[in-house]
Amino acid sequence: MATKKTTTKVVKATKTTKVAKAKKKEKTESRKEVEKKPTNENAKWYIINTYSGHEKKVAQLIGEKVKANELEDKIIDIVVPTQDKIVVKEGKKRKVEEKLFPGYVLVQMEMNDDTWRVVRNTEGVTGFVGTEKKPTSLNEIEVKSILAFMDVEQPAYSTTFAVGDAVKVVDGPFKDFVGAINEINEAKGQVKVLLSVFGRETPVVLDFLQVTKL
Repeated sequence: MATKKTTTKVVKATKTTKVAKAKKKEKTESRKEVEKKPTNENAKWYIINTYSGHEKKVAQLIGEKVKANELEDKIIDIVVPTQDKIVVKEGKKRKVEEKLFPGYVLVQMEMNDDTWRVVRNTEGVTGFVGTEKKPTSLNEIEVKSILAFMDVEQPAYSTTFAVGDAVKVVDGPFKDFVGAINEINEAKGQVKVLLSVFGRETPVVLDFLQVTKL
Protein backbone atom coordinates (compact mmCIF):
# COMPACT_ATOMS: atom_id res chain seq x y z
CA MET A 1 0.00 0.00 0.00
CA ALA A 2 1.03 3.63 -0.30
CA THR A 3 1.47 6.76 1.82
CA LYS A 4 1.15 10.58 2.00
CA LYS A 5 3.09 13.87 1.15
CA THR A 6 2.96 17.79 1.63
CA THR A 7 3.59 21.71 1.97
CA THR A 8 4.46 25.48 1.16
CA LYS A 9 3.71 29.25 1.69
CA VAL A 10 0.94 31.92 1.96
CA VAL A 11 0.15 33.18 -1.55
CA LYS A 12 0.80 29.74 -2.97
CA ALA A 13 -1.18 28.04 -0.21
CA THR A 14 -4.35 27.72 -2.29
CA LYS A 15 -2.55 26.10 -5.21
CA THR A 16 -0.58 23.82 -2.95
CA THR A 17 -3.74 22.70 -1.17
CA LYS A 18 -5.45 21.97 -4.49
CA VAL A 19 -2.47 20.00 -5.75
CA ALA A 20 -2.23 18.08 -2.47
CA LYS A 21 -5.96 17.31 -2.58
CA ALA A 22 -5.72 16.23 -6.21
CA LYS A 23 -2.85 13.90 -5.40
CA LYS A 24 -4.76 12.62 -2.37
CA LYS A 25 -7.82 11.96 -4.54
CA GLU A 26 -5.70 10.18 -7.14
CA LYS A 27 -4.08 8.00 -4.50
CA THR A 28 -7.40 7.14 -2.87
CA GLU A 29 -8.99 6.30 -6.21
CA SER A 30 -6.06 4.18 -7.35
CA ARG A 31 -6.07 2.40 -3.99
CA LYS A 32 -9.79 1.68 -4.33
CA GLU A 33 -9.19 0.37 -7.83
CA VAL A 34 -6.65 -2.13 -6.55
CA GLU A 35 -8.95 -3.05 -3.69
CA LYS A 36 -12.09 -3.55 -5.80
CA LYS A 37 -10.62 -4.78 -9.09
CA PRO A 38 -7.62 -7.02 -8.49
CA THR A 39 -6.07 -8.17 -11.74
CA ASN A 40 -5.92 -11.68 -10.36
CA GLU A 41 -8.96 -13.26 -8.70
CA ASN A 42 -6.73 -15.70 -6.85
CA ALA A 43 -4.69 -12.92 -5.24
CA LYS A 44 -5.08 -12.42 -1.50
CA TRP A 45 -3.44 -10.11 1.02
CA TYR A 46 -0.66 -11.54 3.18
CA ILE A 47 1.50 -10.05 5.92
CA ILE A 48 5.26 -10.42 5.87
CA ASN A 49 7.62 -9.80 8.77
CA THR A 50 10.66 -7.62 8.34
CA TYR A 51 13.13 -5.75 10.53
CA SER A 52 11.65 -2.60 12.02
CA GLY A 53 12.79 0.40 10.01
CA HIS A 54 13.35 -1.67 6.84
CA GLU A 55 9.72 -1.81 5.69
CA LYS A 56 10.02 0.59 2.74
CA LYS A 57 13.29 -0.90 1.54
CA VAL A 58 11.76 -4.39 1.62
CA ALA A 59 8.70 -3.18 -0.33
CA GLN A 60 11.01 -1.62 -2.92
CA LEU A 61 13.11 -4.77 -3.27
CA ILE A 62 10.04 -6.98 -3.70
CA GLY A 63 8.73 -4.60 -6.37
CA GLU A 64 12.03 -4.81 -8.26
CA LYS A 65 12.02 -8.62 -8.10
CA VAL A 66 8.41 -8.74 -9.32
CA LYS A 67 9.39 -6.75 -12.42
CA ALA A 68 12.57 -8.71 -13.01
CA ASN A 69 10.66 -12.01 -12.85
CA GLU A 70 7.64 -10.64 -14.79
CA LEU A 71 5.27 -11.55 -11.95
CA GLU A 72 3.09 -8.42 -12.12
CA ASP A 73 0.00 -10.59 -12.70
CA LYS A 74 0.80 -12.73 -9.65
CA ILE A 75 2.11 -10.20 -7.11
CA ILE A 76 -0.32 -7.30 -7.45
CA ASP A 77 0.48 -4.81 -4.71
CA ILE A 78 2.98 -4.19 -1.91
CA VAL A 79 2.00 -1.84 0.90
CA VAL A 80 3.69 -0.34 3.95
CA PRO A 81 0.70 0.89 6.04
CA THR A 82 1.35 4.46 7.21
CA GLN A 83 -0.55 7.51 8.40
CA ASP A 84 0.36 11.19 8.69
CA LYS A 85 0.66 12.48 12.23
CA ILE A 86 1.24 15.91 13.69
CA VAL A 87 3.99 15.62 16.27
CA VAL A 88 4.13 18.38 18.87
CA LYS A 89 7.35 18.78 20.80
CA GLU A 90 8.62 21.77 22.77
CA GLY A 91 5.91 24.04 21.39
CA LYS A 92 6.64 23.17 17.75
CA LYS A 93 4.67 20.95 15.43
CA ARG A 94 5.67 19.05 12.33
CA LYS A 95 4.01 16.47 10.12
CA VAL A 96 5.57 13.01 10.11
CA GLU A 97 4.69 9.78 8.42
CA GLU A 98 4.17 7.07 11.02
CA LYS A 99 4.08 3.35 10.32
CA LEU A 100 0.88 1.73 11.54
CA PHE A 101 2.49 -1.70 11.95
CA PRO A 102 6.28 -1.42 12.43
CA GLY A 103 8.03 -4.55 11.17
CA TYR A 104 5.23 -5.57 8.80
CA VAL A 105 4.52 -5.19 5.07
CA LEU A 106 1.34 -6.20 3.26
CA VAL A 107 1.52 -8.03 -0.06
CA GLN A 108 -1.40 -8.80 -2.39
CA MET A 109 -0.41 -11.92 -4.28
CA GLU A 110 -1.43 -15.28 -5.67
CA MET A 111 0.32 -17.72 -3.38
CA ASN A 112 2.29 -20.45 -5.15
CA ASP A 113 5.85 -21.83 -4.91
CA ASP A 114 7.32 -19.20 -7.24
CA THR A 115 5.70 -16.14 -5.64
CA TRP A 116 6.40 -17.47 -2.14
CA ARG A 117 10.08 -17.86 -3.01
CA VAL A 118 10.35 -14.38 -4.56
CA VAL A 119 8.88 -12.71 -1.48
CA ARG A 120 10.39 -14.95 1.21
CA ASN A 121 13.91 -14.78 -0.22
CA THR A 122 13.90 -10.99 -0.46
CA GLU A 123 16.59 -9.38 1.67
CA GLY A 124 15.07 -8.13 4.94
CA VAL A 125 12.06 -10.48 4.93
CA THR A 126 12.07 -12.73 7.99
CA GLY A 127 8.92 -14.69 7.17
CA PHE A 128 5.19 -14.65 6.56
CA VAL A 129 2.60 -14.31 9.30
CA GLY A 130 1.26 -17.84 9.74
CA THR A 131 3.39 -20.93 9.21
CA GLU A 132 6.26 -21.07 6.74
CA LYS A 133 4.39 -23.63 4.63
CA LYS A 134 0.96 -22.01 4.96
CA PRO A 135 0.94 -18.21 5.34
CA THR A 136 -2.30 -16.76 6.72
CA SER A 137 -4.20 -14.43 4.38
CA LEU A 138 -6.12 -11.37 5.62
CA ASN A 139 -9.87 -11.25 5.24
CA GLU A 140 -11.59 -8.53 3.19
CA ILE A 141 -12.82 -6.59 6.25
CA GLU A 142 -9.30 -6.38 7.71
CA VAL A 143 -7.85 -5.13 4.43
CA LYS A 144 -10.58 -2.50 3.93
CA SER A 145 -10.10 -1.24 7.50
CA ILE A 146 -6.36 -0.77 7.01
CA LEU A 147 -6.74 0.94 3.63
CA ALA A 148 -9.48 3.22 4.95
CA PHE A 149 -7.36 4.17 7.96
CA MET A 150 -4.48 5.12 5.66
CA ASP A 151 -6.78 7.37 3.62
CA VAL A 152 -7.99 9.45 6.57
CA GLU A 153 -7.54 13.05 5.39
CA GLN A 154 -6.98 14.82 8.72
CA PRO A 155 -3.61 13.94 10.25
CA ALA A 156 -3.80 12.65 13.80
CA TYR A 157 -1.81 14.28 16.58
CA SER A 158 0.98 12.57 18.45
CA THR A 159 2.37 14.05 21.63
CA THR A 160 4.61 13.30 24.56
CA PHE A 161 2.13 14.86 27.02
CA ALA A 162 0.59 12.72 29.74
CA VAL A 163 -2.17 13.37 32.27
CA GLY A 164 -0.60 14.88 35.38
CA ASP A 165 2.28 16.56 33.55
CA ALA A 166 3.24 20.02 34.81
CA VAL A 167 3.12 22.51 31.93
CA LYS A 168 3.65 26.20 31.31
CA VAL A 169 1.37 28.18 28.98
CA VAL A 170 3.50 29.87 26.31
CA ASP A 171 0.82 31.59 24.23
CA GLY A 172 -2.60 33.16 24.61
CA PRO A 173 -4.36 35.03 27.45
CA PHE A 174 -2.96 32.62 30.07
CA LYS A 175 0.66 32.99 28.95
CA ASP A 176 3.19 32.21 31.74
CA PHE A 177 0.57 30.44 33.87
CA VAL A 178 1.66 27.06 35.22
CA GLY A 179 -0.66 24.10 35.75
CA ALA A 180 -1.18 20.36 35.39
CA ILE A 181 -2.70 18.46 32.46
CA ASN A 182 -6.08 17.03 33.38
CA GLU A 183 -7.19 15.65 29.98
CA ILE A 184 -5.68 15.08 26.54
CA ASN A 185 -7.62 15.17 23.25
CA GLU A 186 -5.21 13.89 20.60
CA ALA A 187 -7.87 14.01 17.88
CA LYS A 188 -8.17 17.80 18.29
CA GLY A 189 -4.61 18.44 19.42
CA GLN A 190 -5.75 19.93 22.70
CA VAL A 191 -5.16 19.52 26.42
CA LYS A 192 -7.27 20.54 29.40
CA VAL A 193 -5.00 22.19 31.96
CA LEU A 194 -5.88 23.02 35.55
CA LEU A 195 -4.69 26.59 36.16
CA SER A 196 -4.88 28.67 39.30
CA VAL A 197 -6.99 31.67 38.26
CA PHE A 198 -8.03 34.20 40.93
CA GLY A 199 -7.04 31.69 43.59
CA ARG A 200 -9.23 28.94 42.15
CA GLU A 201 -8.24 25.86 40.18
CA THR A 202 -9.79 26.43 36.74
CA PRO A 203 -9.84 23.95 33.82
CA VAL A 204 -8.71 25.64 30.59
CA VAL A 205 -8.63 23.99 27.14
CA LEU A 206 -5.47 24.84 25.20
CA ASP A 207 -3.87 23.73 21.94
CA PHE A 208 -0.76 21.55 22.16
CA LEU A 209 1.26 24.46 20.76
CA GLN A 210 0.17 26.73 23.61
CA VAL A 211 1.86 24.70 26.33
CA THR A 212 5.27 23.24 27.02
CA LYS A 213 6.30 20.65 29.60
CA LEU A 214 8.25 21.78 32.65
